[in-house]
Amino acid sequence: MQGPGLLHKDYNAGGETVYAELHRSESVQEKQVKEARSKCRTIASLLTAAPNPHSKGVLMFKKRRQRSKKYTLISFGSVEEDMEAGEEDEEEGEGGEGGVKPAARPAVVRPVGTAQARTPPQHPQPRGPPAGGAVPVGQGSAKANTKLQSKAQQQLDFLEGRKRQLMQAALRSKQKNDLEGAKQHLRHAKGMDPLIQAASGGLPVDISKVPAAPVNEEDFVLVQKRGVQVSHRAAEQYSNLMELLKQQHEKCMSYSKQFTHLGNVSETSRFERMAEECKKHMEILKHAHGKGYPVPKFHHEERTFNVIKIFPNLTNSDMILTVMKGINLPAPQGVSSSELNAFVQFEFAFPSSEEAQRDRTSTVKNTNSPEFNEKFKLIINRSHRAFKRVVQSKGIKLEVFHKGGLFKTDRVVGSAQLKLDNLENKCEIREIIEVLDGRKPTGGRLDVAVQIREPLGGQQLESVTEKWVVIDPLTLPPVAVPTPKPKSNPVKDVNSREAYKFHSLSLLNYDKERAERKIVEYKRAQRELPRDLLQSHREVSQRIQWQRNQLERAEPGPQREYEAVLDRLAQGLGDSVKRFSSEGNREAAKDALYRLRLVESEMQNLRRKRPA
Repeated sequence: MQGPGLLHKDYNAGGETVYAELHRSESVQEKQVKEARSKCRTIASLLTAAPNPHSKGVLMFKKRRQRSKKYTLISFGSVEEDMEAGEEDEEEGEGGEGGVKPAARPAVVRPVGTAQARTPPQHPQPRGPPAGGAVPVGQGSAKANTKLQSKAQQQLDFLEGRKRQLMQAALRSKQKNDLEGAKQHLRHAKGMDPLIQAASGGLPVDISKVPAAPVNEEDFVLVQKRGVQVSHRAAEQYSNLMELLKQQHEKCMSYSKQFTHLGNVSETSRFERMAEECKKHMEILKHAHGKGYPVPKFHHEERTFNVIKIFPNLTNSDMILTVMKGINLPAPQGVSSSELNAFVQFEFAFPSSEEAQRDRTSTVKNTNSPEFNEKFKLIINRSHRAFKRVVQSKGIKLEVFHKGGLFKTDRVVGSAQLKLDNLENKCEIREIIEVLDGRKPTGGRLDVAVQIREPLGGQQLESVTEKWVVIDPLTLPPVAVPTPKPKSNPVKDVNSREAYKFHSLSLLNYDKERAERKIVEYKRAQRELPRDLLQSHREVSQRIQWQRNQLERAEPGPQREYEAVLDRLAQGLGDSVKRFSSEGNREAAKDALYRLRLVESEMQNLRRKRPA
């Protein structure tokens, strides 16, 4: 037990009265605390100034210290300051009774119960720099704190921006009478509140769970106002520029999703800013097109950024083997190269040699350079020891066969081995491997490729340099000079081309939905979108907008022409249904019948809206 403390009065050299608190003994708990602190300081000094800086313990200590700095927003001083503070504590403890403690240092927090100097309140110590030249808490690590706070602020800005995007998408869906879509976007926006609250408190947030930013397809459609005309060449230039900006926007959003899944806030925010820049250029282009301005000037910039090579359509347990083609494959004895009927059989010894995954391609006849282009999905386990052993040593065994006849067996032409050790650093391998007859080269080769979601050893970063289209906003004229629309023809094209003819809005919307479904299928398969498909989708969207603008007028002429067009369409589709049925073309008859019902429904709605 520690005895009660006493106050001892003494005088210093200046004649001032100084009080010191004396302790008769030191408790066992305080001794244990001092011993533990002394051991910790010794270990820390050995790790910070170690004789072998590459030892396992030193590397682990540095790694954990970096991690603690990354996720800690408040700095509690350095190891040297803590050691200096501990040395002072030890000196004060060894001073015994009658020791006078100097002025307290602001960077050191002392445990309760140690000897502390007391001065009466009427003699305060003057403020000044701390003794010994020590740096107070927060000053020595101001740069680190600023960096951490900037990351936290970046994370908070990203979350607030994503919430605004979701709220805007909910409002757009509500304006389109899509209540289900509006509710879904609103639920996602409300779900961002806990994340924003946590980020406001300086806590790290897992952004991989944040919903993706919604995309508004209307941002990519060029629409002109009434009475504005643009030449055919200018309209084509506008369409090409909008297509380039759309591709840039989709690329930015794709890269942003990749870094979002990885939890990288800085790179995600960077690509989102680039996507917003593309949308601003689109607005400039749409404004100029709608007002009938000349095509704005633009220039190309070379932009370099790091992207992660990943195949997001694959899971961690998928591996895709693609057998592309054979090149100058050898033919067996008695068979010429033009009579070779080749197929490739492979074996992947996972999970074991007895339970290996095997399959084969189809047979390509009468050529020694067959084109297979077949993909096979293999099941893997990235953390399994057997899989790692197969990747490092065995790989995938491929054998080339010549297909036998009715009473003849298949004959082996040669074999090849695809090594997989490069999957440690790459998520795709494509090699042209040599076909061997035992150990003897045959001169034939196989073109094969392997894909996994991401490299086994971590992320694969690639530096990509692309040409980026940038619209110059200062090139727009201050005043629009539209060409007046002729009054003789009330049904002119507001998109500045030759006049459209009225059509069924139901059929146009049906064609637009079919084109959008095809676009979604191409994107899921990660295939390049055909230009004619994009052109037809854009054409239908502009035609729908044009016809709605014409029908919104209070003139009876367009309404009567619209009704007459629907009558002719209904009659023509009815004749088509009869003709296709008599010819036995059931699919065409079904499609014509569905279109006929759409037109009839549109006619009924039009009659209901007609004033009595």
